[in-house]
Amino acid sequence: MRALVCKEYGPPESLIIEDRDDPVAGNGQILIDVAAAGINFPDVLAIAGKYQVKTPTPFVPGNEAAGVVCGVGEGVTRYSVGDEVIINSTGGAFAEKCVADQNKTMHLPDGLNFEQGAGFTVTYGTSYHALRQSADLQAGETLLVLGAAGGVGITAVEIAKAMGARVIAAASSDEKLEFAKEAGADDVINYSTQPLKETVKEMTDGKGADVVYDPVGGELTDQAFRATAWHGRYLVIGFASGDIPRFQANIALLKEASIVGVWWGTWAAKNPQLQVQNMQELTTWIKQGTLTPRVTESFELQDFARAFAAITERRARGKVILRLQ
Repeated sequence: MRALVCKEYGPPESLIIEDRDDPVAGNGQILIDVAAAGINFPDVLAIAGKYQVKTPTPFVPGNEAAGVVCGVGEGVTRYSVGDEVIINSTGGAFAEKCVADQNKTMHLPDGLNFEQGAGFTVTYGTSYHALRQSADLQAGETLLVLGAAGGVGITAVEIAKAMGARVIAAASSDEKLEFAKEAGADDVINYSTQPLKETVKEMTDGKGADVVYDPVGGELTDQAFRATAWHGRYLVIGFASGDIPRFQANIALLKEASIVGVWWGTWAAKNPQLQVQNMQELTTWIKQGTLTPRVTESFELQDFARAFAAITERRARGKVILRLQ
């Protein structure tokens, strides 16, 4: 099989495509023919050797994919050869075949194609867990989403609207903000041209945002944290800007605000039943047409450098996908 391999830590363009032996499904695992795989910002960090969990080289990156089951290991009871599925793997998704635990697999929901399925679990799983369990977002509350047009940001916009919240989408260009409005954002802020804190305060009649969803980090964090409401909840999702911010403890004190870290993968592993429940609720919304996974760019495997550039240059709107079949 063809696979995208990280031989040494570095930028995504240092990856190489090589032929490898097909993986074999072990006990409780399935093997799939990968049709499409989703690219996420943590993949960039893993390739650079900067992710929270460092994978020894050489390795095949990628943690989510969609395709058709072509083999099952001993003890597999939930899936059969020929099933169309979405998987979460511990690496290996950027290849023509990939193994995954049956407990980290789900059937492809009706109405989704493989590309949409490949970009579903990480972004929607992260945002739903963040808003449901981490923030306990309530109907009528105001959510500020930074990086609102990106892979996780756009799902936060959609999910928050489904939960009955008011959504303020913030992004770096009018084009990205238009994309967020199409996903349901009530108000938008271009933080390249508008002061973030002051604009949020103005839009909320001085109250501020009840919840902030921040996958960006960097210099925006201080402004956004100061724009939270009394008992606001600040969700630390990631650091797409490349800079890990520091929080002003006095602001947390003055607002009785909470800073909440969100690491969906580890949470899902520790709470498998809640994770299954979350995915069932998300699937129901998809079937109802409430959520629409948005894939705006897809690339053949040999064009992986261009695909990653859309992520690293922060040009992505919605999901970026690699096609393997």
